[in-house]
Amino acid sequence: QVHGYKGVKFENWARTYGCCPEMYYQPTSVEEIREVLALARQQNKRVKVVGGGHSPSDIACTDGFMIHMGKMNRVLQVDQEKKQVTVEAGILLADLHPQLDKHGLALSNLGAVSDVTAGGVIGSGTHNTGIQHGILATQVVALTLLTAGGAVLECSESSNAEVFQAARVHLGCLGVVLTVTLQCVPQFHLQETSFPSTLKEVLDNLDSHLKKSEYFRFLWFPHSENVSVIYQDHTSKPPSSSANWFWDYAVGFYLLEFLLWISTFLPCLVGWINRFFFWLLFNGKREHSDLSHKVFTYECRFKQHVQDWAIPREKTKEALLELKTMLEAHPKVVAHFPVEVRFARADDILLSPCFQQDSCYVNIIMYRPYGKDVPRLDYWVAYETIMKKVGGRPHWAKAHNCTRSDFEKMYPAFPKFCAIREKLDPTGMFLNSYLEKVFY
Repeated sequence: QVHGYKGVKFENWARTYGCCPEMYYQPTSVEEIREVLALARQQNKRVKVVGGGHSPSDIACTDGFMIHMGKMNRVLQVDQEKKQVTVEAGILLADLHPQLDKHGLALSNLGAVSDVTAGGVIGSGTHNTGIQHGILATQVVALTLLTAGGAVLECSESSNAEVFQAARVHLGCLGVVLTVTLQCVPQFHLQETSFPSTLKEVLDNLDSHLKKSEYFRFLWFPHSENVSVIYQDHTSKPPSSSANWFWDYAVGFYLLEFLLWISTFLPCLVGWINRFFFWLLFNGKREHSDLSHKVFTYECRFKQHVQDWAIPREKTKEALLELKTMLEAHPKVVAHFPVEVRFARADDILLSPCFQQDSCYVNIIMYRPYGKDVPRLDYWVAYETIMKKVGGRPHWAKAHNCTRSDFEKMYPAFPKFCAIREKLDPTGMFLNSYLEKVFY
């Protein structure tokens, strides 16, 4: 008999959403998950599977049964010849990296946070940057899925191919992902170089930046022209670091949090803070190198609200200049730094924000200094309006106000995904209030 817990409160990492599931389970085997699903069918309850709880939206919330996959976290198989690794879906990427290191392997691309699970990272469409690289889910070559009815589907390009193209970005609504097989590459080191520039320079020479660096992104500091360009590329240099506790923590975190808190009383300070911190921390050239996963991941120190939309790559300049013009025209609208701009290659995953288009991700942020919410509605709405206008698609794990009619316009394969979802989960066992907005 699988043991469940009552009275558990689930909260996402940013503390922007929480819920109190009726029962909370931490299964250790497929049999135990099957029992939970059978119980849910009997009692007509909904089920939500969670991973690391890092999604800034309420995509993982439920008042029904919650299945936390943390105990299903083993590496099942490493195929040295194909450079593929099969893992249980509950493994944290942070725990997978040292295992891959041992085998001389690595993932070719990673998001900024590694306290996330293999099943969750693909389900929410997590991405990093690099126009030659797809979102993280494009590294998945096979997965197994336990459906609402208790059947296990083995999915890949060659078996259950339609379900596979849906399940690589599954939103948690197709069933329980049990295992994931990832295509790896030989272990590699990266050098990160960052240097100052201006928004005009970067947007005018976007193609040359994209050609120059495999993993190129840039940070724009709103209320200014300032940009920090970040190149990450393969290197044979020994690991070296330019990290410094005083600048990174004392200034980059403690002082910044205090100033942002003061700016909640004096919003006119935000532009000054953005320019001051650029001058303080981003005005010189910085370099460091290390193992790839140590360069890809960095610490998110702040609790924060974020939005992140993927737009067609050729619309990058238009969208950012419009955002800048909007901020200049409305001095009362404040925008914290940075606006982070990243790139990803097109793919064929049905609900991937990069479905059939090379994309630029524009990530905006509002920090919560000492947990205090800063008014952000005007900024949020203006940003969403621009993103929709240029044909954008929101990141599934982050805040957005889109509903089914929006998604039908954005995603050519939306009806196909819906048909697959309805077939795999006819009673809507895996839905929650977030997904109802998406599908109804």
